[in-house]
Formats: sequence, structure tokens, C-alpha cells
Amino acid sequence: MSRAAASASASASASASGDADSDGDAALLDADDARHLIIRTGFAPRASEVSPYVGLTRAQAVARLIGTARNEALTPLPAWTAEVPPSRAQRRAWTPDERREAQRQRGARYDELRAWWMREMLDTPAPLTERMTLFWHNHFASGQDKVYEPQLMAAQNVLLRRDALGSFATLLHAVAKNPAMLLYLDGASNRKGRPNENFAREVMELFTLGEGQYTQRDVAEAARAYTGWSLDPDTLGFVWRPDLHDDGEKTVLGRSGAFGGDQVLDILLEQPQTARYVAAKLWREFVSDTPDDAQLAVVAERFRASGYDNKAALGALLMTPAFWDERNRGVLVSSPVEFIAGTIRRFDLAYGDTLPLARRSAALGENLFNPPNVKGWPGGAAWINSSSLLSRKQFVEQLFRATQAGPSHARGTMTKIAAAMQQDAQDTQNAPRRDASQGGLHFDLDAWLSHFGLTADATPGLSAQLQMQHALLPLAPVDAIAAGSSAGSYLQALLTDPVYQLK
Repeated sequence: MSRAAASASASASASASGDADSDGDAALLDADDARHLIIRTGFAPRASEVSPYVGLTRAQAVARLIGTARNEALTPLPAWTAEVPPSRAQRRAWTPDERREAQRQRGARYDELRAWWMREMLDTPAPLTERMTLFWHNHFASGQDKVYEPQLMAAQNVLLRRDALGSFATLLHAVAKNPAMLLYLDGASNRKGRPNENFAREVMELFTLGEGQYTQRDVAEAARAYTGWSLDPDTLGFVWRPDLHDDGEKTVLGRSGAFGGDQVLDILLEQPQTARYVAAKLWREFVSDTPDDAQLAVVAERFRASGYDNKAALGALLMTPAFWDERNRGVLVSSPVEFIAGTIRRFDLAYGDTLPLARRSAALGENLFNPPNVKGWPGGAAWINSSSLLSRKQFVEQLFRATQAGPSHARGTMTKIAAAMQQDAQDTQNAPRRDASQGGLHFDLDAWLSHFGLTADATPGLSAQLQMQHALLPLAPVDAIAAGSSAGSYLQALLTDPVYQLK
């Protein structure tokens, strides 16, 4: 029996029995299994990131992975993120030119913030942390279009990372009072007698319960409970305003009392549906677009029983037979950030300015700190269309056009792709022209191919071709590759194959 067939058989048996201690869990990970775990929970791995997981059991591998989690970034935030925003008096005193300059500075700082996060995703020793931070950024979506001070979005990013693998309950309460969220969903304007229902609706529909799990009356009553959560107009920090709070009795999801906002959040957390809804979003992020009801129920129950420990939920999810099932490999589409960061990490490219990379991600549809709306990026197949797929292929093609590989050019320069990326980003963002060398990438092609005993000009045999396929693609390539291709050409063909977009 083939490895794929054996895995599918074991997964089907385990799924039917619901037994977490199946033969599949006792099996030792091979290199394909290790890459699957790492690319699904982080970014495409370097060879050095795969080997420590080979030979571990699934439980050992998952424990090792979760043990890498951090709660703060490796890369220092820009110094300006610690600045207090301009006060009301300062803003009122601005001249028209000063207002335009302040707007320009905000845009430049948001760009700097995007470049900072891209660098963190490239440098981090804990890719799982950044993937989970990105997941929560999309779950608790808020962004630049309504949060005009980038310091606030930077602070929210710190918050999301702090609790990315901590407590969902703690994170929910903190995000609800986060200044960026209070601005984005108009919570700061919610007051007694004039309740604003935006946050009350979205916290039920998008953050906890999901559609169809509440009534309009629940939304209206909950909105009254959140009144009084406000912002200091000068510092834009959270403040409690009891004079603006409606302290009357409310009825939310069948519970009645003179609830405040935190009490309503606790009522939402008490609902079994909240654990199931969040677990289902994690499933679609890390396993497949269609959750298995029986296995999802196990994950949701462990999540709820743990007191909403995100590590417990993720650990249970990664131990499901479905996660390891060969049929669920290569069924998810890498987001633009995953595609770019994964390519750079996988080939161990040296890089300089990360702003062109962040702008390239934005051009492909994922503009960090600026999701399309409160629902976030839809993801999945929505990442791919004729235009974005062509742009992704062009990214790879430009990389190879700029690479001078071979024995005499083992450290080929990547300045051409940097220049092309820079120009594309400028056209997209109408940004001022920058020196292309600031975004320079450097790819030692022969050094990467040496892992397979090859140089760029060598002709790979069948064994080397299969090794390269397994290292780069979750499935066999769909496009034919010309017989007799050099290793460099064969590598380029693999990276421009549609399957390279999958994970």
C-alpha cells in the first residue's frame, strides 16, 4: 500500500472511532509530514526547520511546535509607536499645510508598520506566533481606513500577539476595549440613550457566535451594556464613562440583569456555540475549507473545557486525523503574505528594505493593517484569480531573471526583482520613488540546490526531481516540465506551477 493510501486508511478509521490514540498518531513523521505541519502553521520552512521534526510522533511534533510560541515580537517596533497622538488642542491649531503633513506622516508610518511586521514574519524564530497573530488580525478585523493613528494599530498588534496562543477569553475582553476596535466599530460613540449597535452585532456575528445564533433584540440589549466604554479625546486611550452608561436591566440570549459590557462578553463565552464557531474558523485556517463535524466537536469541547486556551484548541486541532489526512494536503491557498514570506524563508534569501515586500502583498490583495471590511479577508480561493495568479508567477519569474546562477555566480544578485517590486508598489500606492537597492534581495541559488547535490546548470535525475518536488509542492505538479531541463530551470518550473500556491 502507498504512503498516501495508508495514511488515508488510518485517518478514516480514526475519524470513525474518534480515537485520538490511533496508529496514525503513533507513526513517526517523515520529511513530507514535517513540512506539512510547518507550512500549515507558519510559513514555508527552511531545510533546517524541517529536520528537527522528522522522526517525532505527531504528539511530540505538535508539542514541540506549540512550545516555540512567543508573546512578543523579536523585531523592535518603530520608536514613534510609543508617542502619544496629537491632542485636540494641537489638532485644532494646525494650519492646512500642517494637516496635510500630518496625513502624509500617518500614511508613511502605516507603511513603516507594515514593513516592520513583514520583517518580523521573515526573522521570527516562532512562525506559528506570527501566523496566529495574523489569524486574530483577520478575526478581530480593524484597520487604517477608520483608525487614523497608526500607534493604535501597532498597540492592537502587540495585544493580538500577546494572547495569540494564550486565552481567547482574555483576548476577547481586551480587544473589546482596545482603542483601535472602539474606533473601527464606533464603540467610542456608544452612549446611554443613543446606543450604537455596530460592535454589539459584530462581536456576536463575527467574533463569537456566528450568523443566525442571536436576535436583533440581543444586539440592541447588548449595545446598551457596552455604553460608557469610551476614549480619552486627547490621548485616545480607553476610559470608562459611568455617566454615559445605561445601567438598566437588559436581556441577552435569555439572561437578564443590569449587565455591563464585560458581563455580556462572559455570557457569549458561556455559549457552547462560541467554542464551536472559533474552532471552525481555526479549522478552515489550518485544515480544510470543510470541517468534519465529529472531529470539530472534539476540538470545540476541548477548547471550552480548557477555559478557552488557544493552545489547547490548536493542539487538539493539529492532532485530529483530518489534519494529517493526505486528502487534506494541498487543498488550501497560501495568502499573499504567506506566499511572499514563505518564498523568502524557504530559499533563505537575504533582504534589505521590507517595505517593497509589504507593498507587493498589498498589490496581491493582502494589505496588512487594512483589511477590506470588518469581515476581514475572505481568503481561500478568493486569493487566486487570473490577475493575482499571473502576478505571483511574475514574482517568481523576475526572481529567476535576476539570478545569475552557476559556478562563477553562486551569490546571484536579486536587484532586478527588487526594482520591479518597488515599481509595482509605487504604481499601486502612488508612493514617492525610492532607491530600488533598499529592497534588494540576494539568492544563493547554487547553495540551495547543493542540498540535492546539484548546481543550477546540472541536469537533475529522477530522484533529485522527486526530492525537489517533495520539498516545494504538496502535490505533484500539474504542468509538464521539459525533459532535460537544468536544475535551475526545473526549479523555476516548480515555482511557477499552480500547485506552488497551495499548502
